[in-house]
Amino acid sequence: MNRFNILKLTQKVNYSTAKSILRNKTIKTLLKEDSTNVAVRGWVRSVRKQKQISFATINDGSNLKGIQAILSSEDAEKLTTGACVELHGSLIPSPGREQTKELKVDGLKVLGECDVKRHTTEFLRSIGHLRMRGNTGSAVLRIRNAASEGLRDFFRDQEFIMTNTPILTSHDCEGGGEVFKVSPIDTTNPQEFFKKSVYLTVSGQLHAEITASAMSRVYTFGPVFRAEESLTSRHLAEFWMLEAEIAFIDDLAPLLDVTEASVQQTTRHVLETCGEDLDFFNQWVDKSLLERLHKSVDKPFIRMTYTEAIDVLQKAQSRDKTKFQFPTIWGSSLQSEHERYLASDYCSQPVFVTDYPSELKPFYMRANPDGKTVGCFDLLLPGIGEIVGGSMREERYKVLEQKMKHAKMNMEEYQWYLDLRKYGSAPHGGYGIGFERLLLWFTGLENVREVIPMPRWVGNCKY
Repeated sequence: MNRFNILKLTQKVNYSTAKSILRNKTIKTLLKEDSTNVAVRGWVRSVRKQKQISFATINDGSNLKGIQAILSSEDAEKLTTGACVELHGSLIPSPGREQTKELKVDGLKVLGECDVKRHTTEFLRSIGHLRMRGNTGSAVLRIRNAASEGLRDFFRDQEFIMTNTPILTSHDCEGGGEVFKVSPIDTTNPQEFFKKSVYLTVSGQLHAEITASAMSRVYTFGPVFRAEESLTSRHLAEFWMLEAEIAFIDDLAPLLDVTEASVQQTTRHVLETCGEDLDFFNQWVDKSLLERLHKSVDKPFIRMTYTEAIDVLQKAQSRDKTKFQFPTIWGSSLQSEHERYLASDYCSQPVFVTDYPSELKPFYMRANPDGKTVGCFDLLLPGIGEIVGGSMREERYKVLEQKMKHAKMNMEEYQWYLDLRKYGSAPHGGYGIGFERLLLWFTGLENVREVIPMPRWVGNCKY
């Protein structure tokens, strides 16, 4: 596909299966074995009490459906939904279609009682410490884990180096000012600790560029923070970002190839490892989920320039009488409504929009020869909008210096960034994936607060 030999991504890699060092086996593992005298530990999802014999569903988080336990009515009276239990017994064939085995209980111990109540989905959003016990919450966590595995597998296969960028920084990468300032609690002068203003990072990009200047291909994956007073379904104050930087590329094409391949391989990994959870979301959340995911890995993503996108939006307004709240003139920002139209209605599949006007983008993006645009892109997904943003980085010292002065930046504070262009500069580019937005793609859920264990947004920071 490109110089990074991405075609090898279709090849399957066989790894030896490591034996668990933990004595307690998960329900997922037990269901694959023929065992007697087993112990099952988990939480009660449901109890059906009958006169002679009762049934309970137990789940430890290792799979979606858990295991059905058969127990006496006397033992069933000790159980409530949500209680933590330890059951001993034998695995026997199950006559039902849901699973091949069930647990015939010989002994029961309640490890943690639960005062059971039924709650709405809206209320569960406010009790993040408990909502993972439900099917939706646990399925999200398993898909979240698989997606992070898929991303790491991709970058390992492509010989990227994992690097750790700082959480505390002395700069605002994007230049938007939406940062959280850090200061000690017990001091009359907050700046005394670091002798300067320090912030929670909004992006690891500039630090990743330092590493890429020595290691060629690097990526970082961690939390970032934005002080955006936004209550939309796509914004959080704390979220996770995967950011990659690649040296020795001199145009957008290979950068788009790598971005597309990383999203597609991660999607394949989730499809291969989370079939049960994806079926659940396809049944209860988005009935087009599986079709959409399979389509995204079978076809190449569409690519269009910002100028072409504006033309599409303007024609939609005049021809189809599509009503947009925000303007669609050249030089205006693409809003969520525009992104959704392009990806969902016009393309009906993932689409790259490239080469935005320079006035809309940060100082570090490489100027195009036309003098009006920069070499950058956003990846838009149907139903979601933007989930990836990236660009070629300005590697020319004089051009970058002039852009920084034009932006009225503190030149002394950013001299180190200019130095990267002074000592052995190389053409390079990179991109960042909003991990929670990627999870919306994998689950069909509509709000990023549903796909992170403890969401933080303006006015809310619980736990």
